[in-house]
Amino acid sequence: MALGQYIAGMGFSNVGLGIVHSMAHGLSALYDTPHGVACAIILPYGLEYNAPVAGKRYRAIGKAMGVDGIDYMNDDEAAKATINAVKKLSADVGIPADLKGILKEEDVQFLSESAFADACCPGNPRDTNVEEIKALYRSMM
Repeated sequence: MALGQYIAGMGFSNVGLGIVHSMAHGLSALYDTPHGVACAIILPYGLEYNAPVAGKRYRAIGKAMGVDGIDYMNDDEAAKATINAVKKLSADVGIPADLKGILKEEDVQFLSESAFADACCPGNPRDTNVEEIKALYRSMM
Protein backbone atom coordinates (compact mmCIF):
# COMPACT_ATOMS: atom_id res chain seq x y z
CA MET A 1 0.00 0.00 0.00
CA ALA A 2 2.82 2.39 0.83
CA LEU A 3 4.44 1.78 -2.56
CA GLY A 4 1.10 2.25 -4.33
CA GLN A 5 0.49 5.50 -2.46
CA TYR A 6 3.99 6.70 -3.33
CA ILE A 7 3.56 5.93 -7.05
CA ALA A 8 0.14 7.59 -7.10
CA GLY A 9 1.56 10.69 -5.42
CA MET A 10 4.29 10.90 -8.05
CA GLY A 11 1.64 10.72 -10.76
CA PHE A 12 -0.49 13.41 -9.13
CA SER A 13 2.52 15.70 -8.87
CA ASN A 14 3.42 15.28 -12.53
CA VAL A 15 0.03 15.51 -14.22
CA GLY A 16 -2.24 17.30 -11.78
CA LEU A 17 -5.74 16.31 -10.84
CA GLY A 18 -9.18 17.60 -11.74
CA ILE A 19 -12.65 18.37 -10.48
CA VAL A 20 -13.25 14.92 -9.00
CA HIS A 21 -10.47 15.58 -6.54
CA SER A 22 -11.32 19.24 -6.02
CA MET A 23 -14.98 18.40 -5.38
CA ALA A 24 -13.99 15.64 -2.96
CA HIS A 25 -11.80 17.95 -0.89
CA GLY A 26 -14.79 19.96 0.30
CA LEU A 27 -16.91 16.90 1.00
CA SER A 28 -14.10 15.38 3.04
CA ALA A 29 -13.63 18.55 5.06
CA LEU A 30 -17.27 19.55 5.56
CA TYR A 31 -18.83 16.14 6.17
CA ASP A 32 -15.87 14.18 7.54
CA THR A 33 -16.20 11.81 4.58
CA PRO A 34 -13.05 9.79 3.91
CA HIS A 35 -11.33 11.44 0.96
CA GLY A 36 -10.93 8.21 -1.01
CA VAL A 37 -14.63 7.43 -0.60
CA ALA A 38 -15.59 10.96 -1.68
CA CYS A 39 -13.36 10.63 -4.77
CA ALA A 40 -14.84 7.23 -5.59
CA ILE A 41 -18.42 8.52 -5.30
CA ILE A 42 -17.70 11.49 -7.56
CA LEU A 43 -15.49 9.65 -10.09
CA PRO A 44 -18.23 8.29 -12.41
CA TYR A 45 -19.90 11.71 -12.51
CA GLY A 46 -16.57 13.37 -13.29
CA LEU A 47 -15.86 10.83 -16.01
CA GLU A 48 -19.24 11.53 -17.60
CA TYR A 49 -18.69 15.27 -17.33
CA ASN A 50 -15.24 15.08 -18.93
CA ALA A 51 -16.14 12.51 -21.60
CA PRO A 52 -16.85 15.10 -24.32
CA VAL A 53 -13.21 16.24 -24.23
CA ALA A 54 -11.37 13.24 -22.76
CA GLY A 55 -13.54 10.23 -23.63
CA LYS A 56 -11.10 8.91 -26.23
CA ARG A 57 -8.60 8.39 -23.41
CA TYR A 58 -11.03 6.21 -21.47
CA ARG A 59 -10.41 3.25 -23.78
CA ALA A 60 -7.04 2.60 -22.12
CA ILE A 61 -8.69 2.63 -18.69
CA GLY A 62 -11.41 0.26 -19.86
CA LYS A 63 -8.82 -2.02 -21.40
CA ALA A 64 -6.87 -2.11 -18.12
CA MET A 65 -10.12 -2.91 -16.30
CA GLY A 66 -10.81 -5.82 -18.66
CA VAL A 67 -13.91 -4.39 -20.37
CA ASP A 68 -15.04 -7.06 -22.83
CA GLY A 69 -14.95 -6.11 -26.49
CA ILE A 70 -13.54 -2.63 -25.93
CA ASP A 71 -11.20 -2.99 -28.92
CA TYR A 72 -14.24 -3.26 -31.19
CA MET A 73 -16.14 -0.27 -29.80
CA ASN A 74 -16.14 3.25 -31.15
CA ASP A 75 -14.82 5.97 -28.84
CA ASP A 76 -18.23 6.84 -27.38
CA GLU A 77 -19.10 3.21 -26.72
CA ALA A 78 -15.69 2.60 -25.13
CA ALA A 79 -16.10 5.64 -22.89
CA LYS A 80 -19.58 4.54 -21.77
CA ALA A 81 -18.40 0.97 -21.17
CA THR A 82 -15.47 2.23 -19.11
CA ILE A 83 -17.69 4.49 -17.01
CA ASN A 84 -20.05 1.55 -16.43
CA ALA A 85 -17.09 -0.60 -15.37
CA VAL A 86 -16.04 2.07 -12.85
CA LYS A 87 -19.62 2.19 -11.51
CA LYS A 88 -19.70 -1.59 -11.20
CA LEU A 89 -16.35 -1.70 -9.40
CA SER A 90 -17.57 0.96 -6.97
CA ALA A 91 -20.75 -1.00 -6.29
CA ASP A 92 -18.78 -4.23 -5.89
CA VAL A 93 -16.63 -2.71 -3.15
CA GLY A 94 -19.51 -0.92 -1.40
CA ILE A 95 -19.00 2.67 -2.55
CA PRO A 96 -22.27 4.63 -2.48
CA ALA A 97 -23.58 5.51 -5.96
CA ASP A 98 -24.44 9.10 -5.02
CA LEU A 99 -24.34 11.69 -2.25
CA LYS A 100 -27.90 11.17 -1.01
CA GLY A 101 -27.89 11.43 2.76
CA ILE A 102 -24.48 13.13 2.70
CA LEU A 103 -24.72 16.35 0.69
CA LYS A 104 -27.03 19.13 1.89
CA GLU A 105 -28.49 21.68 -0.52
CA GLU A 106 -27.48 24.58 1.73
CA ASP A 107 -23.83 23.59 1.26
CA VAL A 108 -23.82 23.25 -2.54
CA GLN A 109 -22.88 26.88 -3.27
CA PHE A 110 -19.99 26.88 -0.78
CA LEU A 111 -18.74 23.49 -1.96
CA SER A 112 -18.95 24.53 -5.61
CA GLU A 113 -17.02 27.74 -5.03
CA SER A 114 -14.44 25.85 -2.97
CA ALA A 115 -14.02 23.17 -5.64
CA PHE A 116 -13.60 25.78 -8.36
CA ALA A 117 -10.96 27.61 -6.29
CA ASP A 118 -9.17 24.36 -5.37
CA ALA A 119 -5.63 23.84 -6.69
CA CYS A 120 -6.73 20.61 -8.42
CA CYS A 121 -9.43 22.23 -10.56
CA PRO A 122 -7.12 23.68 -13.27
CA GLY A 123 -5.89 20.15 -14.00
CA ASN A 124 -9.32 19.09 -15.21
CA PRO A 125 -9.37 18.24 -18.93
CA ARG A 126 -12.60 20.17 -19.48
CA ASP A 127 -12.93 23.84 -18.60
CA THR A 128 -15.51 24.35 -15.90
CA ASN A 129 -17.10 27.00 -13.71
CA VAL A 130 -18.95 27.26 -10.40
CA GLU A 131 -22.36 26.77 -12.03
CA GLU A 132 -21.34 23.54 -13.76
CA ILE A 133 -19.78 22.20 -10.56
CA LYS A 134 -23.01 23.08 -8.73
CA ALA A 135 -24.97 21.11 -11.32
CA LEU A 136 -22.63 18.15 -10.86
CA TYR A 137 -23.09 18.17 -7.09
CA ARG A 138 -26.85 18.40 -7.50
CA SER A 139 -26.87 15.49 -9.95
CA MET A 140 -25.49 13.34 -7.12
CA MET A 141 -28.18 14.29 -4.62
